[in-house]
Amino acid sequence: MGGFHILDLVVIVVIGLALLGPKALQSIARSAGKGVGQAKAAKDKLMAELPLEELSKVAQKVPTNPQQAIQMLITPEKKEQENNDT
Repeated sequence: MGGFHILDLVVIVVIGLALLGPKALQSIARSAGKGVGQAKAAKDKLMAELPLEELSKVAQKVPTNPQQAIQMLITPEKKEQENNDT
């Protein structure tokens, strides 16, 4: 299961031209392009606002396999106990 091939895109464009006409298809394509641009700008803005350092610290504590998860549940972290004491 792959993505679109160029032949698939050509078939879609030909069907779109036959059903909608060139002006409507051009308008739809322009709107889709603007939407993709706005989505990319929103993603970039969100990525700029994320606290990446804090997220990487949290990600290091996430277990990557069931054994690590069980070990974390069985043995409490000493760092958390020390931080709670201060």
